[in-house]
Amino acid sequence: MEFLLVNHPLDCPICDQAGECDLQDQSMAHGSDKSRFVDMDYGGKRAVEDKNIGPLVKTIMTRCIHCTRCIRFGNEVAGVEDLGTTGRGEHMQVGTYIEKMFHSELSGNVIDLCPVGALTSKPYAFTARPWELRRTESVDVLDAVGSNIVVNTRSGEIMRILPALNEDVNEEWISDKTRFAYDGLKTQRLTAPMVKDSAGKLQQCSWEDALTEAGRKLTETSPDGVAAIAGPLADVESLVVLKDLLNSLGCENVFTSNAFPSSGPGTDLRSSYLLNTSISGIEEADLLLLVGTNPRYEAPLVNTRIRKSYIHNDLKVALIGPKLDLTYEYQHLGDSAAVLAQVASGKHPFSKEFSGAANPMVIVGSDVLQRTDADAIYSAVVSIASSGAKLADKDWKTLNVLHRAASQVGALDVGYKAGITKEGLKGIKFLYLLGEDSGELSREDLPPDCFVVYQGHHGDRGAYLADVVLPGAAYTEKNGTYVNTEGRVQQTRVAVTPPGMAREDWKILRALSEVQHTLPYNRASLLQLNTFSHRLQGTLSPMMS
Repeated sequence: MEFLLVNHPLDCPICDQAGECDLQDQSMAHGSDKSRFVDMDYGGKRAVEDKNIGPLVKTIMTRCIHCTRCIRFGNEVAGVEDLGTTGRGEHMQVGTYIEKMFHSELSGNVIDLCPVGALTSKPYAFTARPWELRRTESVDVLDAVGSNIVVNTRSGEIMRILPALNEDVNEEWISDKTRFAYDGLKTQRLTAPMVKDSAGKLQQCSWEDALTEAGRKLTETSPDGVAAIAGPLADVESLVVLKDLLNSLGCENVFTSNAFPSSGPGTDLRSSYLLNTSISGIEEADLLLLVGTNPRYEAPLVNTRIRKSYIHNDLKVALIGPKLDLTYEYQHLGDSAAVLAQVASGKHPFSKEFSGAANPMVIVGSDVLQRTDADAIYSAVVSIASSGAKLADKDWKTLNVLHRAASQVGALDVGYKAGITKEGLKGIKFLYLLGEDSGELSREDLPPDCFVVYQGHHGDRGAYLADVVLPGAAYTEKNGTYVNTEGRVQQTRVAVTPPGMAREDWKILRALSEVQHTLPYNRASLLQLNTFSHRLQGTLSPMMS
């Protein structure tokens, strides 16, 4: 302990790590209450220049105790060899060799790994102390992995987001998007209902006026002219209530924002649209084929599993698609659908290798399934998966779909149709957008007399299309159920209250139903009981039990 503290500055009163510092804890438990470094010949503590490694991680390298955890994380987990050491002994420094950024989608994890205050969060700097924060365990919904997180709040404001341990999903890591995107939950929020006036401008109004206007238009429109599109962040409860509301009016037009091929079983068979091998199951695979996906940015925590299996289990990886930096070596088979067809037909040299593997996997990205030739691509992927399942154990699942939207699997589970074409929108007179603000839909795609209701938490592109705007709650402001890309059912928890007049999404839809057909959900527990009993088939996360 004395040697660790020889050059460590007395920064505890101003250090962001104070209160959750490993060195503090060890010094209190095992250290001395006095120092022996009082000799006049002692030259004093060393000082090290701080490094600028980007906008997210703050460095105060004088506090560094040379544990090299950050270096090992970069080399072994993130697959980025930007960090290293220079010098020896007392002159050793941790840095980037030359002045550069720490380029990684997982860079924020070094903040949690650092045992002292050498690496801390720049956005969080000097904002709060750990003992002031309220802890809420929840789930991230910014991708379809469903990483378990801890939301730290103070006085009704989110101060930071940290990872929660779940060995089956994200282990102990989270992506930088998950960790730092919370600041966007405070800007450009919808805080009051709005209705478009005669001049075509949205004006704030009461909930009663907004719901009455939306309900009147809904009941006046024939069922065939009504449709709803669910966005990527919609929770299952809201999806269920919206579907039940439209079904009660005789309408079946409920869609997800992302399409899925209708070839074969389509979305009728659940295993056709899931990551069937499971995220943790990637570690058991011996051969992986990636088709039209970049897991490093679409699902960083899936990519870390692939890298982990590549390092420890000699996983072989092949890719059909554009060349990418995936933090591990792979065999690039090509970037065209013709190559995929060759592999599926057995005419490519890789076909024999795949069919001879003990535990093969094929992962197809959801983005490539939005193409016009998605049916042919998906059929080829299914054919490849079938060829690789011959030698595998009967319980081993080869076919995997990697989704990007947190709501996609849950929506398909409860009966939504996958995607709607612009041709399908031509006869729509009433369109309900449940958080659908991707920007792919414009007013030109809709009939001139189409009435649009947007329900969401941000004033994004979806709100600009709307005739009525209903302010909803973000994922940190509601108890919501989500199903991740592998079919795992998890729940977000309320960490802060919605701003202004915003309300939980399912409650807004329940209130809208009172205009004509009141739905039998007066409590969240009844809605969740119906959802879990009759709609969802996924694996219940230990976090919920």
